[in-house]
Amino acid sequence: MSPFWVSAFLDLAAPDLERGLAFWSAVTGYDVSPRRGATDEFATLVPPDGDDFLRVQRRDEGPSRIHLDLHVSDPGALTEHAVALGATVLARPEQGYVVLASPAGLTFCFVRHVCRTRARPAAWPGGGSSLVDQVCLDVAAPEHQREWAFWRDVTGWELVDSAFEELHSLLRPTGQPLRFLLQRTDDAPGTPPRIHLDLATSDRAAETRRHVGLGARVLSTHDLWTVLADPGGSSYCLTDRDPATGLLP
Repeated sequence: MSPFWVSAFLDLAAPDLERGLAFWSAVTGYDVSPRRGATDEFATLVPPDGDDFLRVQRRDEGPSRIHLDLHVSDPGALTEHAVALGATVLARPEQGYVVLASPAGLTFCFVRHVCRTRARPAAWPGGGSSLVDQVCLDVAAPEHQREWAFWRDVTGWELVDSAFEELHSLLRPTGQPLRFLLQRTDDAPGTPPRIHLDLATSDRAAETRRHVGLGARVLSTHDLWTVLADPGGSSYCLTDRDPATGLLP
């Protein structure tokens, strides 16, 4: 049973919440929904078309991070499957969703919320376009192979090799908002894994200038991507991939 939708939750540390919301709203061109939750800890970035796939919550303990929501019709059944593949159940809140950790320790949830329509890329002055369309799972070498096998099997998506030996991707089904990229890092064994967002853009140079103007910092520049940090210090990438297809030109 593959997820019918995948969304990313930006778990922002409390001091980063307001500037993080403003930054990612401006970067994507998405409105911020009314706050919700017992202490107004949740919000959604709402695209002008299509269903939402980026959500935000205030994290009162620990640094900012990203976790994934896999939208499924039967969280219980998928939980049994994920546990058999090596996941650990962290919580079963009364609202019906299930919180788990992957074999390497990445947090994710099985939820029921129904979404179907992928948002279109945002168009910017000057003719460029961009879209948050990929999550990159950064995992140290000792855990990397087990981790990509886990995500392949829990999603049911086909594993695809890349031109870079440290990268693997999962073939995104038609209509899904987010691609999966799995990166083997040079971190020391035992380094906690992490997730970062990747944007596809038709004009990386112009998009980099726009992001810097909104408060981002450039960390490094490569042939096909640029690494930046948002105002809270969390890294993300701008890539030369086509915003419509997700593929390199």
